Amino acid sequence: MSDLREANGLLRRGPLLLSALLLCALPFYLDAFWLRIGLFSMAAAIGAVGLGLLSGTAGQLSLGHAFFLAVGAYGYVWLAGEPGPGLPPALAAVLAVLLAGAAGGLFSPVAARVKGIYLGVATLALVFLGHHVLLTADSVTGGFNGRSVPPLELGGFTFAESDPELTVLGVPFGSEERLWYLGLALFAVTWFTARGLLRGRPGRALAALRDSETAASVMGVHVAGYRSAAFVVSSMYAGLAGVLLALSFRRVVPDYFSLALSVDYLAMIVIGGLGSVAGATAGAVFVTALPLLMTRYADQLPLVATPGSGDGSIGPTEAARYLYGAAIVVILLFAPDGLHGLARRARARLRHRPPVTGPPDPGATPRTTPATTARAEEHTP
Repeated sequence: MSDLREANGLLRRGPLLLSALLLCALPFYLDAFWLRIGLFSMAAAIGAVGLGLLSGTAGQLSLGHAFFLAVGAYGYVWLAGEPGPGLPPALAAVLAVLLAGAAGGLFSPVAARVKGIYLGVATLALVFLGHHVLLTADSVTGGFNGRSVPPLELGGFTFAESDPELTVLGVPFGSEERLWYLGLALFAVTWFTARGLLRGRPGRALAALRDSETAASVMGVHVAGYRSAAFVVSSMYAGLAGVLLALSFRRVVPDYFSLALSVDYLAMIVIGGLGSVAGATAGAVFVTALPLLMTRYADQLPLVATPGSGDGSIGPTEAARYLYGAAIVVILLFAPDGLHGLARRARARLRHRPPVTGPPDPGATPRTTPATTARAEEHTP
């Protein structure tokens, strides 16, 4: 019996292990463009998982996710760079995540008392306030032109171009290849911690809180405490995503952390499926990769102008926003549980599909059901 359980466990973990092995092998076969798409998608997935916990599981609408991404990105740049304390980059990254969580904690009293569209408007104010601070605090943020990002170092290993170059199995490992494995590690931590939260007592409490605050309170859930905790945890995930984005971009500018970025993250969790870690990941990959792919292949797409052409046609970024806007409408109308729900229903249909039968064998003995046998015996003289 124990061997059967182990076999079933391996079968369940098999697809996950194969996916991990495939992702680890990709830097040996993909060029820098595809690795950058993967890096941006992993960073977006980390932030989308945090927003999914807040909006999908806890039911709190937030339009301020870009603010906490900016806190993580600029917090790392300032803590590890000059001007700034000049801390070791690894310590600066950890402190930047904690700083984003502290910013969420400062806002959590508002999140504990306000809900629905009112909370959305309150978080919207964070984006405009944060953008103003980023533009005016030149000594910290660099103003409109932003700041370059110090490379991350761990134990003497630099996640950037180095001299001499690092070569693994004949493949030169530059900054994209090195950051790819860092992004995989951070995403793996995000994936397992978020799934642990959802499957444990905090996840059940947040789901009860989303369905009915009155019922959750009767069951012993501390409503204000869990609402505040969800906001802090979501902010820390956003801060981690901001650090990875800063390392991937190598330069941070205020205009990136705008309201449009917050709307993009809402699109990610709606398209992928609210309250699902896998769904948030799928939505993040779709929303992040689509404009980058359309920019690269703009000259081969109809009705899409190449960047900088100025012929009045739709640019690839605008076309991508139209497409995933249409995807949101289709998802809301026909699959409210998003891509994750579609995949779950497809697996259920495949699992319960009747076996395919071929033509009857002429030499086979016909099978009789108990009812047929009973009727035959009943009419036998």
